[in-house]
Amino acid sequence: MLKALIVEDEYLARQELAYLIREFSGIEILASVEDGLEAFKFLQENEVDVVFLDINIPSIDGLLLAKNLHKSSRPPRIVFVTAYKEFAVEAFEVEAFDYILKPYNEQRIAHVLHKLEALEAAPPPPVAAPETQAASRTVNLAKGDSIIVAPCDDIYYVEADEKVTLVYTAHDRYVMAMSISEFVGRLPADSFFRCHRSFCVNIHKIREIAPWLNSTYIIKLYDLKAEIPVSRSNIKAFRQLMHL
Repeated sequence: MLKALIVEDEYLARQELAYLIREFSGIEILASVEDGLEAFKFLQENEVDVVFLDINIPSIDGLLLAKNLHKSSRPPRIVFVTAYKEFAVEAFEVEAFDYILKPYNEQRIAHVLHKLEALEAAPPPPVAAPETQAASRTVNLAKGDSIIVAPCDDIYYVEADEKVTLVYTAHDRYVMAMSISEFVGRLPADSFFRCHRSFCVNIHKIREIAPWLNSTYIIKLYDLKAEIPVSRSNIKAFRQLMHL
């Protein structure tokens, strides 16, 4: 029997999807969660065959979570469930199994569920080679005409700056010609937290967490003078992550 996780922040949509899965398939729903960080923690301790994943969710967005799951040794099949057509191309870049648009269409969902169950007896994906797993702990950084292969742990934080992303280490700054979402997707999700739409921080570099406006926080880091904001939408996930 296939085992599934639902990741959907809207309660009614989460309940409706669970009902349709039970109605049209024998897939067992192990859990339903409402944000990306909670899903990531669950998947670290539990193995599932399929994740029904919304894209616009708190803490870790669905595309970023899918990219990180795609790097795992036995990635689950991803079925995106979203109201946004524009993410379809990016979704299939992480080899999503399918892409379901809201509002839900029962026949469409039944078709996807039947396809999933038809593949239940298929052999599991091959285990990634050690060098592939190790590569996820490094990242390529542009420096002039050179490419620096840097350990991800050297990165303290990244910042969106219009159409580029600024990457900060203890002694240098790199300018990457890509969006912050694309760059963060290359970093290990167990070490980096998207604390703000314009910032992502290495949680192992946090020195101090100070109260700020509107019951939010400012993050201060070792070695650097930068102060990183935590947005209100990410407060709950940040408190859980840092045991506040």
